[in-house]
Amino acid sequence: MSDLTVTIAQSRDAILERIGAAAKTAGRPAGAVTLVAVSKQQPDERIDAMIATGQRVFGENRVQEAQTRWAHRRAGLPDLELRLIGPLQTNKADAACALFDVIETLDRDRLAAALAKAMARTGRRPRLYVQVNTGREAQKSGVEPADAAAFVERCRAEHGLEIEGLMCIPPEAEPASLHFALLNKLAGACCVEKLSMGMSADYPLAIRLGATSVRVGSALFGARPAA
Repeated sequence: MSDLTVTIAQSRDAILERIGAAAKTAGRPAGAVTLVAVSKQQPDERIDAMIATGQRVFGENRVQEAQTRWAHRRAGLPDLELRLIGPLQTNKADAACALFDVIETLDRDRLAAALAKAMARTGRRPRLYVQVNTGREAQKSGVEPADAAAFVERCRAEHGLEIEGLMCIPPEAEPASLHFALLNKLAGACCVEKLSMGMSADYPLAIRLGATSVRVGSALFGARPAA
């Protein structure tokens, strides 16, 4: 085992331990939270080292970058789960459905319609999360919190989509706990059970407030190399 694999395995073990401790504190069972390794922009040697640890759930921000990184690896990893955690353009819906197992950034009616058509064309039905713009930030994607339940219902009734959960990215300048608690509350209104929330800096807090998956990048892989 290479030094890099040892280092990454140690980081992953430490994070899994913290995830387990946070779940226990919240009175939740072991295994209730999925670790999503955010692999965007990471070099191949780090990706391969992470795979060697047994990690099989990965998050990517861009369809084309993910195709380049994972197309040749997928055949040898039958238990791989790829999640799209970045914005999705409607013209890339087919490619996203063909590659990803989970799409976490459904945020508008045009995209819902495009995904429904893409699923019919590709024969694949990725699990879907609706992204909620809990901070109502103009520069971020996501439906308004007040519109989330109605949007989820339209996705189901008008487009035949199965919505599994909700996702959010809290504003950097505000306490993340407020946004995690809001997303947890919205889950009830939207009749979903899955919550994708929490990143490297705040995932234990997100777990205590109901996260079922956390998206961790730098704490797992180390800082991304400079472009």
